[in-house]
Amino acid sequence: MLEDRIIAPPPEGLEAQLSVRLGEKTMPPGALGRVGALAIALGCAQHRERPVAAPAEALLFAADHGLVEEGVSAWPQAVTALMVETLAAGHAAAPVLARAVGARLTVIDVGVASPYRSPPPGLVGARIRSGSRNAAREDALTEWEVRGALEAGAAAAEAALARGALVIVPGEMGIGNTASAALLAHAVAGIDLDALAGPGAGLDASGVERKRGVLARAAARRPGPLAPSTALEAFGGLEIAAMAGAMIAGGAGRAAIVVDGFIATCAALLALTARPVVRSSLIFAHRSAEPGHRLMLDHIGAEPLLDLGLRLGEGTGGLLALPLLSAAAAVLEEMATFESAGIAGP
Repeated sequence: MLEDRIIAPPPEGLEAQLSVRLGEKTMPPGALGRVGALAIALGCAQHRERPVAAPAEALLFAADHGLVEEGVSAWPQAVTALMVETLAAGHAAAPVLARAVGARLTVIDVGVASPYRSPPPGLVGARIRSGSRNAAREDALTEWEVRGALEAGAAAAEAALARGALVIVPGEMGIGNTASAALLAHAVAGIDLDALAGPGAGLDASGVERKRGVLARAAARRPGPLAPSTALEAFGGLEIAAMAGAMIAGGAGRAAIVVDGFIATCAALLALTARPVVRSSLIFAHRSAEPGHRLMLDHIGAEPLLDLGLRLGEGTGGLLALPLLSAAAAVLEEMATFESAGIAGP
């Protein structure tokens, strides 16, 4: 059970040790700005005085959402299965970026509704059900379906850890999942629902207004505040639950968890609410163009590494942040100290 994954805080004194190591490097204090802070955060996440940025593995969880029936997405639900095929074949943005930064990528089906044209190569089958129910009309998931998705995510993270991963990038694919993520963030954190309702994968202004109306009806059916598991039952989705489970299990395994955009940050919000100690394992990759993402980051108190106008999901922002992790780890490991360089201090 997910409750059995124990997340230990960083060892006492580790942050101070990392700060001392960084302060000994041949540069004025704080000269590398947030790169230095990232090196310390990476070490604390991994419980290592010598943190590393590899091996890294992206875990992409895919599922569908019954809310799509209400017109909350510009795309039909069948696109989820088509995109899973493209991801697994290595031709979508996430696998292209994973290859570019030297990361492994695994795609896990936890709830895709439409059939595949042919079995996607390398796809991990962990389907709990074929899509969630329509949260505007009934609970999206049962208690046991939520538990199953959390466990599927945890199992995927533990498999990545067993393959040697020290950095995990959770990502997702699921048409309509910005709607579920908005409902979850509203129900758990009390963030304004209208502000969380954005264009997602391409809604125009009228589509966003329609989406806000659907979300208001769904939220009224199960008003918050709700516990994370209860919110997932009410609003879905399976891939969001799986990402939260992966973050908790990855943190328990002392991996650094690189959090992607709007959907992944929603999963991080759920994981943090259930297990605040996971905070030291999380590194927030970027601020997406989805309007509500900034609100979730502010609620968590997270300052992401990048702001590139991304709005794709799939873990792409997390993958793009990996070179920064590599640079931060290299500074700690390879950069000369004042003593080794024979330079007197100021």
